Amino acid sequence: MAKKIKKKGVAFFERGSWYHRTKEMLENGQVRYGKIGGFISEEEAEESYYKIQAIFESEQRKYYVSTNKDIMFKDYLIYWFENIYSARIETTTRMVGAYAVYDLIIPNIDYDIKIRLVTADYLNEIILKASLMTSSGGATARTILFIAFKDAFMNNYIPNNPVKETILYRRKKPSITVLSKKELKKFLTKAKETEWYLEILLGLFCGLRKGEILGLKFSNFNLVEQSVTITHQIVSNPIIKKGERKISKYELIERAPKTDNSYRKLKVPKVILKELENRKELINLYKDKKQNDFEDNDYISCQPDGKPHHLGSMNNCLIKMCKRISLPSISVHGLRHMYATILIEQGVSLAKIKGVMGHSSIHTTFEYYCEVMDEKEKILAFMNNVFVVEEEKDGIRFEQETIC
Repeated sequence: MAKKIKKKGVAFFERGSWYHRTKEMLENGQVRYGKIGGFISEEEAEESYYKIQAIFESEQRKYYVSTNKDIMFKDYLIYWFENIYSARIETTTRMVGAYAVYDLIIPNIDYDIKIRLVTADYLNEIILKASLMTSSGGATARTILFIAFKDAFMNNYIPNNPVKETILYRRKKPSITVLSKKELKKFLTKAKETEWYLEILLGLFCGLRKGEILGLKFSNFNLVEQSVTITHQIVSNPIIKKGERKISKYELIERAPKTDNSYRKLKVPKVILKELENRKELINLYKDKKQNDFEDNDYISCQPDGKPHHLGSMNNCLIKMCKRISLPSISVHGLRHMYATILIEQGVSLAKIKGVMGHSSIHTTFEYYCEVMDEKEKILAFMNNVFVVEEEKDGIRFEQETIC
């Protein structure tokens, strides 16, 4: 028999392959111990271990709650969310619920108590702390707690719902314009006639900020991977002459992204890569015409002399274009919001959306888009299915494709 080699981690090598220990929760509450092997690497065995361990912990909690009415508040909340609430809701609603439970409520439980001892005052402390994390935090935490305790009351864990006596928090709804599919087709058809078509696609299908779009260089794109890396942005820098207090003028400068989290790598739809080739040809014409007068900074978006566009130019184009075709006015940031709705409709988690959008905190992501999830009917009319745009002789065609 081969000698067993013990590892400090959860995996060990035995009989020619990697193994890990297992635990299984039985119906009578007992735990069955065992091991499983056949893994080709330690990493693969460890990955399997944590998956099986998560299942065990979930089943253990489920058994504990179902057989013990005198449970702790935090244990009940996790059990309720994973086994009761999540089973009856849509993906986007679960996203909000998960954020409320795991990011707003549980981190603010300073001391845990039995669920039957929870009072309105106890919950008010938790909700207040949640409200300080984000302006919608109080309302969201209270809503989730109300549903959780309503279910606890229905299942005889508590004699009444204490959330009814807690302080009310109002949620401020952000204003986000979402075009219908028909409107979007009209919008993109008109956008293709402008000099900003590539920039508009980058805002709508990559969710880039205005400064990030204007700061993009051809070197930021990887055509093989079909990706773009955000490494800098164009911003307006105020100039104050020495000895004066007033701003004399503003200059455009290249600067690091807005936050450390704004450094990111994104997948790019094929329609953008195709338009990128067209832009390369246009800029080469600029270079041939201007010769030594062309300021070559490798920008994909620039004036005929190579200098970056003014920060207000793209928004001016969007406002005029929308007015001309009788559509609601959309800004560059509005395109970014619409991109987030695409991700939400695909069921992408808030944590993933945070990364793609380059937000500094998951609370920022939630604050912007929690209400978008309540507009599901409107968004579904806009989305229908996940789409990208492709050219056709008679205009723009929509096809299903994963874009994140």
